[in-house]
Amino acid sequence: MSKRLFLKLVLAATAAVGFVQSAAAEDKFIIVQSTTSTQNSGLFDDLLPKFTAKSGIEVRVVAVGTGQAIKNAANGDGDVLFVHSKPSEEKFVADGYGVSRADVMYNDFVIVGPASDPAGISGLTDVSAALTKIAEAKATFASRGDDSGTHKAELRLWTAAGIDPAQASGSWYRETGSGMGATLNTGTGMGAYVLTDRATWIAFGNKGTHEIAVEGDPKMFNQYGVILVNPEAHPHIKAAMGQRFIAWLLSKEGQTAISTYKIDGQQLFFANANKGSS
Repeated sequence: MSKRLFLKLVLAATAAVGFVQSAAAEDKFIIVQSTTSTQNSGLFDDLLPKFTAKSGIEVRVVAVGTGQAIKNAANGDGDVLFVHSKPSEEKFVADGYGVSRADVMYNDFVIVGPASDPAGISGLTDVSAALTKIAEAKATFASRGDDSGTHKAELRLWTAAGIDPAQASGSWYRETGSGMGATLNTGTGMGAYVLTDRATWIAFGNKGTHEIAVEGDPKMFNQYGVILVNPEAHPHIKAAMGQRFIAWLLSKEGQTAISTYKIDGQQLFFANANKGSS
């Protein structure tokens, strides 16, 4: 073998190794289908760099309503599902789209409204009573109307109060079809009551005269869960890296990172992996 040919082979081999290493590095990421509140609250901006620093795995988030996130994950458009509608999550697993579900953290929902409080609900801790007063007063209520986890919870609360708000759609009940931040913007702009998760409300910057009117009802508990998308349903799923992310979230390190995330001294989420939920 000539010296020139040998050098060419060495250079080709080196280039090939470099290409493989580069491709492997570019491929070292997972996609998480998640609800908007984990993104809008700033939690992921704080949490994900810590996981990446430890694991070398980049986490790319698709932040949409829970209903859409579940549809995306069922289609195989993500490796991990991280949302907040437990009945829908359990169905996702039962239908074979997810491997298993685990509690990660919780917070609660609150109803915010204008300081003028046209329905007279400020200070109530009974959400059914509050919704009844809103309906009786025909006070403007802005709903996400987007099949998100928050929207699903809102509809359950209306049902528990014995009210079908759809009958008032377009009058005092306004469906935005938007995410939480956009719905809060609409609500503050039109002086409407809004059901929101507390974390997004704390992080929201355009509060205007709006303030928390109703809180503290156990029915407003808001649990978040995480699920590995089933690689048997979608063989391209990066199961090992996805499971590593889930294991970190559920570990002491991940749970501490969740619990210590605060805005203006207020804790937004409460870690409860392996502790059960309401």
